[in-house]
Amino acid sequence: MSLTSHLEELKRKHDALSEAVEKAQRSPGSDDLEVSRLKKEKLHLKEEITRLTPA
Repeated sequence: MSLTSHLEELKRKHDALSEAVEKAQRSPGSDDLEVSRLKKEKLHLKEEITRLTPA
């Protein structure tokens, strides 16, 4: 897998997590621990994208 395609995949996962977090936060019975876990995973992906993106 090339770096470009790997970055694109990470960005797709990050976007999907963004949507999942927003949906969970709008849900009246959302689980705070699950939202927190999703946010941490999203942050991890963002850090990985930043690390791999050429300057």
